[in-house]
Order: sequence, then structure tokens, then C-alpha cells
Amino acid sequence: MSDLEVRQLRYFVAVAEELHFGRAAERLGMAQPPLSRAIRGLERQLGVALFERTTRKVKLTPAGDVLLRDARTALEAVTAAAHRARQAGSATQRLRIALKADIDGGLLPQILAAYGADSAALPPELVLGGFGEQPQVLRDGLADVALVLCPFDGRGLDSEPLLTEPVLLALSATDPLAAGTELSLADLADRVLLGGTPADHGRPTEPRAGMAQPASNLSEIFSLVETGSVVFVTPSSVARRYPRSQIAYRPVSDLPDATFAVAWPQDARSPAVAAFVRAACTAAATAGACGGTPPHP
Repeated sequence: MSDLEVRQLRYFVAVAEELHFGRAAERLGMAQPPLSRAIRGLERQLGVALFERTTRKVKLTPAGDVLLRDARTALEAVTAAAHRARQAGSATQRLRIALKADIDGGLLPQILAAYGADSAALPPELVLGGFGEQPQVLRDGLADVALVLCPFDGRGLDSEPLLTEPVLLALSATDPLAAGTELSLADLADRVLLGGTPADHGRPTEPRAGMAQPASNLSEIFSLVETGSVVFVTPSSVARRYPRSQIAYRPVSDLPDATFAVAWPQDARSPAVAAFVRAACTAAATAGACGGTPPHP
């Protein structure tokens, strides 16, 4: 069996994720017949069926399930290798830090100050993204280190928890629930979270990178909250940064606290990454001494 090509894996992943040859071809910017031929050729090359095809649906076989998992990992590695090679060959070396704006537990200024004092530090570059995008940005080689909100997809990453803080529910100040001082999930019946999840189901899973979002930043989210369209679960540090007269922040007794962490690729060997992790842990320990809550070991 000859080695697989990146092109073959991209074709396969597109079909496996869409489970529809027409949509996969459109996603790849190609016609359907050559895509179908390429998948049949891949199956002949491997000697196994990757899809069960009927006139009504396309379904992965057990072999296809295995290949999908490994193909995603392989494509991520290829993409990351290209991005890291470009970064390494750049005339100006920088440490790229992925984060969602304001989702840092209030630690970013202290981290950057401690990092800048380290002899191994490179000039920092912030790579801003949406909710939950940072782990994939690391795997794609578009950043060297990230500040993330737990839980997160840790495939291929190492991480260190930094700080734990309560979460609060942001709701319209005109909502009758705003009259209470503490809520429970049962109180949130008939309210919805961003994206339409019933609020009494608890905190939603972080959106996947690339998913369509009803709001792309905190200003848009808070505008929706003010109108009463949604409620929003947020770490208390975000609530402190964004006091608004038309928004009430209330604790919810049966929601877990938020934990912030620093994450980096498992194969990272950069002294600058190590310096940033040290700085993040130092800043978190200092914040704990000043009233924050470092996570338990």
C-alpha cells in the first residue's frame, strides 16, 4: 500500500463530516464525480470500505470512523507544520498568545508584566478569537500558547490551571428574576442562553470554531441580554469589567465555578513558551493572594 496523500485525506474528511458527496464537493470547490472517484480510489488503496452508501444516505463504516479520527490529526499536524515553519522563518520572532478578549480572569496584564521580565521572553502578539477557538488555533500552529476557559478540547495540548472564580448570570435588569439575590437553575425555566440552549439546562458547551454564532463579541451579547432576548453565563471577572445599568448579574447556586488555564502544544520546546507559562502561574498565585482563588492542585 502506497502512502496516503494530504489531498486524499482532505477529500475523505470533507465527505466524512458532511456525509453527503454533493455538499462535500461544494465545500471543496470541485465537481462531485471526481470526488466520488477519489474516494473509491482511496478505498481500493486501503483495501477497506470507508462509507456505506445507499440512495438515501451516506454513513461511515468502522474503518471510516478510525480513519476520520487519525486523518483529522494528520491534517492538523500538516497545517501546524506549515504555520510554524513560516513563523520560525520570520525576521521578527514573537510569542503568539491566543485568547478570547476579556476571557482571561483579569490576569493578562499581570501575566504580560511578569513575562516581559523574563530573559527568555519574545515580543508578545495577541491572537484574538471567538469563544472556544483557542485550542484549535494552537493545534493549527497559529499561536504558541493560549489562555482558555475550562473545560476545553485538550487534544495534543498540555495545560496548567491558573485561577477559579464564580460565574454569574447576566440578565435584563427588567427581568423579574433580577429582583432576587441568588438564583438556581430551576428558576431559569423559559429563559434561553446564547444560541438557544434552555437556560435551566446549565452552562452550554463552548461553541466549536467555525460554528455560526448569534453574536460575535461581548458588546453584541450584552445588547441581546439588555433586550431580554437571552441570558448569559459569564465569569465574575467579566461582570466586573462590564457594569451596565440595564443588566443585572446574579449568582446561580448550582452552576460550577469557572476555571482559567494556560495551554500550549505538547511538543512545544520554546523557551518563550516556558517563560509565559511561568509568568501565568506567578500572576495567578499573586491574584490568589490578593483575593482570587487559585485552583486546588
